[in-house]
Amino acid sequence: MTAQTPETSGTAGTTGAAGSGTTNDALLVERDGHVETWTLNRPDSRNPISDDDMVAAIVDAVDAANANPEVRVVILTGAGKAFSAGGDVKKMRDRAGMFGGKPHQIRNGYRYGIQQIPLALQRLDVPLIAAVNGPAVGAGCDLTAMADMRIASETAWFAESFVKLGIIPGDGGAWFLPRLVGPARAAEMTLTGDRVDAKTALEWGLVSRVVAPEDLMAEARALADRVAVNPPHAVRMAKKLLRESDGSSLSSLLELSAAMQPLAHHAPDHEEAIEAFLDKRDPHFTGE
Repeated sequence: MTAQTPETSGTAGTTGAAGSGTTNDALLVERDGHVETWTLNRPDSRNPISDDDMVAAIVDAVDAANANPEVRVVILTGAGKAFSAGGDVKKMRDRAGMFGGKPHQIRNGYRYGIQQIPLALQRLDVPLIAAVNGPAVGAGCDLTAMADMRIASETAWFAESFVKLGIIPGDGGAWFLPRLVGPARAAEMTLTGDRVDAKTALEWGLVSRVVAPEDLMAEARALADRVAVNPPHAVRMAKKLLRESDGSSLSSLLELSAAMQPLAHHAPDHEEAIEAFLDKRDPHFTGE
């Protein structure tokens, strides 16, 4: 894992001062206040996420964010005109990278390669906002579905397009999509591979809002700030409950909620929230 400074962090490369980064990084990781922005940084190839360096960068960024109490929200976006093209089709053609070798080697290529991304993002403690700036195709579409919240540019479109290449969703899309758009629409996207424009994505619940391209990052940041202003421990625990609800019974989730709630009640930020409410002032949360 790459070392992290108080204000910026870099994965698969280095970053400079806050708000800057080198063009050689697979993933640019920059922090402004309590909000971290991760930028997929392979614009010339439309930001594929199947290469080992990109997988490692995302996994490292998750681990670094989890360990840093100053990070309260993450925004994920893509450099250039695309969010992510998903898998590198040229490497599929050439049987290179994770797509090379015998069947059992390709299986392990998925298991120890791109499948590490959904596993990592599932354990990301802080909320993740996908700012979808352009096409999100195949695994790129699935990557948006791994976020907690999604905002799309009017130029964005989505395609669960694996069948168009004669393959299947190998990165968890068959798990994520039905939970967002329902089984019938997930089946339509998966079995046709057709494009879904931003307006339709909004109607289907794949994104929560669609904005002009020039407003995308400002809207994502505004949403991130609305989350980051809240007590960070409570936000992390609330996200954990939402994630656990996917596979839990009501009784199990209630038990987990009862176990977590005393931690929230004894946090200094809870006391600050109560005092600020009663004093009719804005609270100041420290995350202690």
